[in-house]
Formats: sequence, structure tokens, C-alpha cells
Amino acid sequence: MSLVRFSGNRPSVFDRVFDNDIFDWSHRNYSDTNTTLPSVNVKEDNEGFEIDLAAPGFDKSDFNIEIDNDVLTISSEKTSENNEEDEGKKVTRREFSYQSFKRTFTLPVTVESDKITAKYDKGILRINIPKKEEAKPKPAKKISIK
Repeated sequence: MSLVRFSGNRPSVFDRVFDNDIFDWSHRNYSDTNTTLPSVNVKEDNEGFEIDLAAPGFDKSDFNIEIDNDVLTISSEKTSENNEEDEGKKVTRREFSYQSFKRTFTLPVTVESDKITAKYDKGILRINIPKKEEAKPKPAKKISIK
């Protein structure tokens, strides 16, 4: 008895290997502008959360970070236009570049949303989200017996 059932023609092993999500570059791996979304690492420790967003080539003024109803939104829109004209020739080259992305994160109720800070350095946008004091783990307490 087989746990895998096929309907119709059975695909070859080769077809099944290359039919995984890793090779699926449909629209779910791209933003609306067909650019890839920046990678994000989320770390948690006893003090809070840290979000690292990889966005090389941006300036800190290119980012917009907002909090609305416990939802953290990181977005950016960056446009550039290059004109290159060669004197004496009728050749003009014009290049446009448009990059945008939007990432959202639902914040837990245990964070201090008023104390969130952000820093952009060497292509990494780092957002620190501290936890509330009551959410931080307490050290073990010895209880004496009377």
C-alpha cells in the first residue's frame, strides 16, 4: 500500500523534485512592483524583540515605519531617474528605477509600543521593540518556611 496517490499520469522523480516551492517564483515571492521583498530576521530575548530588515542601497529617509492598532508596518518607496545624452549624437538613454515594499507585523500586547526605536546602518534596518516590565521573566525567588 502506498501513502502517496497519483491521479492520471505519474510524474517522474525529476519532475517532482523541481516542482517544489523553492523553484516557484510566482507573484507570492514578489511585491506588487515585481521586486523581491527584503529579508527579515526576528529575534526575541528577555528584554524584547529585534527585527533586522536587509535593505542595502537605501537611505534612512527612504523608510516609513508606523504603528497602528498593534500592527507595525515598514514600507519604502524609492525612485530614481538617470538621463544620459551624448553631445552631437541623437542617442538618448533614459533609465528609471522604482523600488517599493511593505512588510507588516502584528505586535503582541506585551510590548512597549511607545519605546520602539529604529536604526539604519550598513544596509540593515534594525528595529528594537522592548517588552513591558510585567512581561519580562522574573528571577527565581526563594520562599522561607516559617
